Amino acid sequence: MNKFIYGFLLLVVLTSCSEYQKALKSEDVAVKLAAATHKYDAGKYSKAIRLFEQIAPAYRGKPEAEDLFYMFAQSYYKTKQFYLSGYQFESFASLYPKSKRVEEAAFLGAKSYSELSPVYSLDQTDTEKAITKMQDFINKYPNSEYLAEANTVTKTLQQKLEKKAFEIAKQYNTISDFKAAIKAFDNFLGDYPGTIYKEKALYYKLDSNYKLAINSIPSKMEERLNDAKAAYNSLVKYKADTEYKEIADEMLVRIEKDLQQFQK
Repeated sequence: MNKFIYGFLLLVVLTSCSEYQKALKSEDVAVKLAAATHKYDAGKYSKAIRLFEQIAPAYRGKPEAEDLFYMFAQSYYKTKQFYLSGYQFESFASLYPKSKRVEEAAFLGAKSYSELSPVYSLDQTDTEKAITKMQDFINKYPNSEYLAEANTVTKTLQQKLEKKAFEIAKQYNTISDFKAAIKAFDNFLGDYPGTIYKEKALYYKLDSNYKLAINSIPSKMEERLNDAKAAYNSLVKYKADTEYKEIADEMLVRIEKDLQQFQK
């Protein structure tokens, strides 16, 4: 009985493979579409793609095209070919604006671009593009069933840009380029006023101001000490019990002590 079942399953597999190969070689686009749909329904997306690629141009503008291009885009998405799925979903939404799937396609198109976003340390062009695409979706479909997920994706992407900008500013502090660090943190705080890195940014700005001030020539020291004091005030105003309170207070003691020489 086991041999019979095994033999039967093998026959099914071989028949299926044979039919697929015949469809690939067939000149009949209807045969290809039927085979592609069968593979798609079976979750064999890579095989479905090979057939969809062959027949997509022939079906453009025909009644069957809507289902075909939807499955084509989904197949790319399921196989994590996100550049292609993003393009195909966008094309679908453009070609079939009255389709019942247009909202889903617009969302998955935007989400495809978000999947291309690299780790924060790399170039973030794709992240910025994904944010734009997702924001366009949110603006167009403010009551979408996908809105919550769209907002979550957008927030995650935005935080990636924030982390990159924060780490760049912090790196200036690390290499003791304090002027550049102060400017970078000012830009960061201006660009991302609600950032989750605000406390850290305010601290490292204080640290940069402080180190720049205490190592300044006398003619520039007073102004820079006052800038450092202002940076301290900004930190404790934002969060009185900041985790950096002890070291910040030590900086303030030195700042005020050094300022006394200019008050005589």
